[in-house]
Amino acid sequence: MSESREHMLNKIKQALSIKVSVPFSTVPYNPPHFMPSKEELEVEFAENFSGLLGKFSYCVNSEELVLQLHSLIEKRSWSRIYCRDEALKSFLEKNGCNIYYSDDLNNCDVAITDCEFLIARTGSMLLSSGQQSGRTVSVYAPIHICIAKTSQLVYDIDDALQQMKLRYGNNLPSLMSFATGPSRTADIEKTLVVGVHGPKEVFCFLIDE
Repeated sequence: MSESREHMLNKIKQALSIKVSVPFSTVPYNPPHFMPSKEELEVEFAENFSGLLGKFSYCVNSEELVLQLHSLIEKRSWSRIYCRDEALKSFLEKNGCNIYYSDDLNNCDVAITDCEFLIARTGSMLLSSGQQSGRTVSVYAPIHICIAKTSQLVYDIDDALQQMKLRYGNNLPSLMSFATGPSRTADIEKTLVVGVHGPKEVFCFLIDE
């Protein structure tokens, strides 16, 4: 067994020692595989996000966002609310959302973040380490609330990645992830289990600009 492993590793080392040029510049551009539907992006995102067990709320303005958010917090009796994004906290406070924030992510009830973009076709949120929320907030919290604006809606993943290049240039974040509803797995006896390795619930509040 050890000889076979050593032989395989030697072959890998030999292969890596040979430099092969990859002519990316000659690769022809392929048009998008998925063409935009006739529905508005807000509608398509809401349908796909909700279909993946996400909980979507449409807000006509910032004032309605605050009303809906306060109502949800009171209904769920959340007292330990975590938010690392100072700009987002300032935005909520300016619009009359007075929340006492916890500094303990590990023991919070819910975490609030923004996002980079919303992807209508898949109902996904694009999150990155370039945000103040970083890598951990949307993953470790038992419940994740994302607050976004209609200007952050794009149709497909390609569109989101192109916008990320425009936003960050050559300094792309070291981590970009696509959150598509609450975490789930069907690996255990082919039974769907929600919230195994991430939040059990995901909310998205979309503000119409």
